[in-house]
Amino acid sequence: MEKLVSLALSVLRDLGAEFGEARVERRVDESVRTKNLEVEVLSRRESAGIGIRVLYKGAWGFAATSDLSEAGIRRAAEQALAIAKASATLLREPVRLAPEPVHRGTYVTPVKKDPLSVPIQEKLALLFAAAERILKVPGIVMAKGSMAAWRIEKWFGNTEGSEIHQVIVSTGAGIEAYAAKPGEMQKRSFPNSFGGDFANAGYEFVESLGLVENAERIAEEAVALLSAPVCPTGVFDVIIDGSQMALQVHESLGHPSELDRVLGTELSYAGGSFLTLEKLGKFRYGSEIVNIVADATAPGGLGTFGYDDEGVEAQRVDLVREGVFVGYLSSRETAGKLGLPRSSGAARASSWARIPLVRMTNINLLPGKGRLADLIADTEYGIYFETNKSWSIDDRRVNFQFGTEIAWEIKNGKKVRLLKNALYTGITPEFWGSCVAIAGPEEWRLWGLPNCGKGEPGQVMQVGHGAAPAKFKNVQVRGAA
Repeated sequence: MEKLVSLALSVLRDLGAEFGEARVERRVDESVRTKNLEVEVLSRRESAGIGIRVLYKGAWGFAATSDLSEAGIRRAAEQALAIAKASATLLREPVRLAPEPVHRGTYVTPVKKDPLSVPIQEKLALLFAAAERILKVPGIVMAKGSMAAWRIEKWFGNTEGSEIHQVIVSTGAGIEAYAAKPGEMQKRSFPNSFGGDFANAGYEFVESLGLVENAERIAEEAVALLSAPVCPTGVFDVIIDGSQMALQVHESLGHPSELDRVLGTELSYAGGSFLTLEKLGKFRYGSEIVNIVADATAPGGLGTFGYDDEGVEAQRVDLVREGVFVGYLSSRETAGKLGLPRSSGAARASSWARIPLVRMTNINLLPGKGRLADLIADTEYGIYFETNKSWSIDDRRVNFQFGTEIAWEIKNGKKVRLLKNALYTGITPEFWGSCVAIAGPEEWRLWGLPNCGKGEPGQVMQVGHGAAPAKFKNVQVRGAA
C-alpha cells in the first residue's frame, strides 16, 4: 500500500502539481441488530481504494478510485490534476496551506480483543440475554439491541514528504426497551440513545458496558413513564446528565466552531455559525467554569487518532477557556486562510472516496468538582434530564430545543418523582452563561457518537464528547403533550 501512495505522488510530481497527497484506505464495517429474540440486521462490508488530492495554481482537484492497479492510480492522479486545472480558471482566491512538519509515523488503536474477530454467536448471545431481561417486565412490548464494529487502515503520503500508516479500530453497542398502552409509547435506552455508546477500543469495551445488568432497570423505567406526569412548564434550574451534555456540546459548540462552516462553505447543508471571526478571543461563550477542548489524543475517544487525513499530528486545542471562545476546529486550508500558524488537526474524510472536511475530534467539556448527588442536593427546585430523545437547533447554532427520554423533579435537594416528555430550550451563549456547576472527574465520561453528518456529498463521521452532569440556572422547560 505504501508503494501505491508513492506511485500516486510520483505521477503528480511528473505532471507538475505544486502540492499533492494520496490516501489509501481499507475498511471493514460490521453491524448487528436484534429485535426481541430475533436477528433484524447482520451485515459486514469491506471497501478499499485511493483518494488523490492536488493543488494547481492554488486550486484543488480530487479524484478517487477502487482500481488499485498502476494504470488505475495513474488515471485518478491525472483526473485530479485536470479538475484542479479547470478549477484554477475560475479561482477567486488561491488556497494557502498552513505549515505542518513532515511526519513519518504509525498509529494503532490499543485493542485487547479484536471486535471483528469475536464470533457473531457471542455477540447475539449478549444482545439476546439483555432482551430476555427486558421482555420479562410486564408492560414491555419490544426490546431492541445493536452492536457495531469497524476497522480502518490508512496509508497517507504527501509531496512534502510525510508518510503515515494508521489502524483505527472502533466498536460499541446499546439496548432499548419499549413500553406501550393505548395511544402512548415510551422508550428507554442504555447506555445512550441512538445506538448506545462507542469507543476506539476492542470488544472489551462492549463487555464493560453492562448491557445485561441494566436491561431490567431500563425496562421498568419505560413502563413507569407510561403513568408518569408530564414535565411541568416554566423557568427552572436544570441538571443535565453526561450523555445529554455530550450532545449539547456537539450541537452548540462542536459544529459552530468548525472553521469551514464559519467561512461559509457549509451554508447549503446545516447552515453556518454564530462564532464569527471577530469573536475569537473576545466573545463570552459561557460562565467562567466552562472549559471545552478539542482533544484528538484522548484515550479511547471515537475522535482519537494519530494524524488527521491531511497528515497533521493529533492535538489538544482549547475552544472555550474560562467561558471565553478562544479557538476553532480547522484544516490546513482554513487555518491558512486566517493566517494561523498551524491547523488544529481536524481535517477528516469518511472514506477514501471523499475529501477531508473540518470535523470534530473529541470535543470535551472539562470536569468541575463533586458528584451528581451534590448537584441534586444543592437544588431547591429543578428538573433533572437524562438520555436524549430529540433535538433541534437553528442553522447558526444559536436557538435550540432538546428533549430527553426521562426526567425527574427535584425538591429540597432530592429526586421526588419521575417525569415524561420533558424538553428544555435556550439561546446558546445565554444557556452556557447560566452554567453554575459541573460535576467532577469521577462523573466524567467520554461518549462516542458514530453518526455525525456533514458535507455534500454527505459524510458520516465518528466523533467523541467527554462530559459530566452539569447544572444551569433559570432555563425554559416545558412538557410535551
